[in-house]
Amino acid sequence: MNDDCIFCKIAAGIIPSATVYEDDDFRAILDIAPAHKGHTIILPKKHAANLFELDADSAAKVFPVAKKVAAAVKKATGCDGVNILQNNGTAAGQTVFHLHVHVIPRFEGDGILPVWPQGAYADGEAATLAEAIRKEL
Repeated sequence: MNDDCIFCKIAAGIIPSATVYEDDDFRAILDIAPAHKGHTIILPKKHAANLFELDADSAAKVFPVAKKVAAAVKKATGCDGVNILQNNGTAAGQTVFHLHVHVIPRFEGDGILPVWPQGAYADGEAATLAEAIRKEL
């Protein structure tokens, strides 16, 4: 636990929250500033600032938790769909530097998350970038 991290304190139960799910590795709570009612965030109990610091074991476990929570949010809210969102770094919108996964209920036409513009690759650019990414793997 990072003593300076508010999400560590919430995940440990030191700071109260509206908890919807908990197991040995994660706590899922209602976001206090929800995009829609039912907006839930999944917090690993083990501190990692972002995806790049998350250990492989926690990474393997978080998506099954997201699936379980998303199904419950969908049933409880009657939403039309859900976004599963996880931000890494300030440029990506991360504001709390403890990895967390958002489960956001969505309703047709709600407009809460913009659709990103669709770009394009120049001839050969996608193949070059794909090769660069493969080399990093």
